[in-house]
Amino acid sequence: MTYIYPVISRRAQGVSIGVNLNPNDKCNWRCTYCQVPNLSFGKGPTIDLGLLERELDEMLAAIFEGDYLERHVPDGSQRVNDIAFSGNGEPTSSSQFEEAIDTVLEVLSRREATRGQKIVLITNGSLLHHDSIRKGLGKLGAANGEVWFKLDSATADGLKRMNGAHIDPDRVAHNLRLCAELCPTWLQTMVLRREGRDPSEEEIGAYTAFLGERLREGVPLRGILLYGLARKSYQPEADTLAPLPATWMRALRDRLEQTGLEVRLSL
Repeated sequence: MTYIYPVISRRAQGVSIGVNLNPNDKCNWRCTYCQVPNLSFGKGPTIDLGLLERELDEMLAAIFEGDYLERHVPDGSQRVNDIAFSGNGEPTSSSQFEEAIDTVLEVLSRREATRGQKIVLITNGSLLHHDSIRKGLGKLGAANGEVWFKLDSATADGLKRMNGAHIDPDRVAHNLRLCAELCPTWLQTMVLRREGRDPSEEEIGAYTAFLGERLREGVPLRGILLYGLARKSYQPEADTLAPLPATWMRALRDRLEQTGLEVRLSL
């Protein structure tokens, strides 16, 4: 399929049906841990919304009316957790993002088993200054969807090193508020070892300070999805990256929980 793909998600603990609005492998960021080969800078291409609709309808029919899960998914994961806008680039870079949200909601409304199915947007949050993106998020929020908002660093240098992003943390904070006020929002944070070095206390301190400031401002965050490196990166830095020890990750989780937010750890 061009736009629709199923994946067994360690974070979702079930099957996530992906919606890929970037089949051209283009993104406005370049995260060091990205699993997309030949990733290049750019935005999502023109989407054939009719094809997206047919592919999603076919996948849902195979799962909810056929035996797809029994044939392809191991015991313990044979359930659909969500429909996730997450593919080979930043989904909100598509000029048809809002229309794609409408298309998915329409397909889900057609069968009783999929009405109310959770929809997730996995995003770097960098394009929320566009009206159409905020309108799409509003529709997602009204449909009981949620956003996983990438925040791997709260410093300008860290954002550049981890995400290839030239964005000021104040802009990230502004976009995060916009996002959380439109749709239930979780922070999604990757932590890893690079060139043999653990994240610095300066980075961790800036991250926790960023959280504290957002909470004092009343930004309605749902929690933090904290995860470590588990799959091979296809970026030039891949050989310099390594997962952090489980004990280190659990200690960070415990520290972040002191903010009062729920922290879900995936190693």
